[in-house]
Amino acid sequence: MSDALLSTRGLSVRYGATVALHGADLSVARAGVSALLGANGAGKSSTLKAIAGLVPAGGVVRFDGQDISRWDNRRRYRAGIVYVPEGREIVPDLSVAENLLLGGYFASGRERATRRDMVLAFFPEIASRLHSPAGLMSGGEQQMLAIGRALMSGPRLLLLDEPSLGLAPQLVVRVFERLAAIQREQSLSALLVEQSFPMAARLADHAWFMRHGEITGEFTGDEMRSGGARERATSAYLGAHVPAEAHATD
Repeated sequence: MSDALLSTRGLSVRYGATVALHGADLSVARAGVSALLGANGAGKSSTLKAIAGLVPAGGVVRFDGQDISRWDNRRRYRAGIVYVPEGREIVPDLSVAENLLLGGYFASGRERATRRDMVLAFFPEIASRLHSPAGLMSGGEQQMLAIGRALMSGPRLLLLDEPSLGLAPQLVVRVFERLAAIQREQSLSALLVEQSFPMAARLADHAWFMRHGEITGEFTGDEMRSGGARERATSAYLGAHVPAEAHATD
């Protein structure tokens, strides 16, 4: 992909003798949203962590034209690669405002104020809870806070690990609607890990399916939203290779 902000070649992750990710080639377009789909243990989260520099990895990672394979996670973060972990991992004893402040730690005071105003505009649910302990908020509000904290750093590439995990269906829809608005207004690139095919199809313009640490299918956004998408997704989940050019017949 010539306009890729991020690309990987042969990306691999091992935990001892266990191979969690084997030779993944993928790319994320500038101002694009891509998704990694698959069951638990498919290697999706390991892929995000490898890109963020949070786990040792083999292969090549390129970001904005630079080979960053040897960069540590702090340098990648400063370059704009920001990971939002599964389970949110906010600091529950700190207030909402303090959690947001942590996200903008490296920004100037003026930048922090501007970004906080932006975050609160996107997530009005947390605007009225600024001085409340973050741990007292609902799961949906905590997810909004986790995404808002990431936005405080001024990311160029947002790595979202299971943003719908543990949320009620109506909250999942609200979170994904806000993500879509953020992506449009900020021209932000994102790589999303999801188990929910319908939610990923609402947001992503490209997707890969993973199974046992390998990519088994690749789809454009239009293909994900086509009539035969679920059948092809099932094939990919089961391990049958499904190329990106495979089109629905209905």
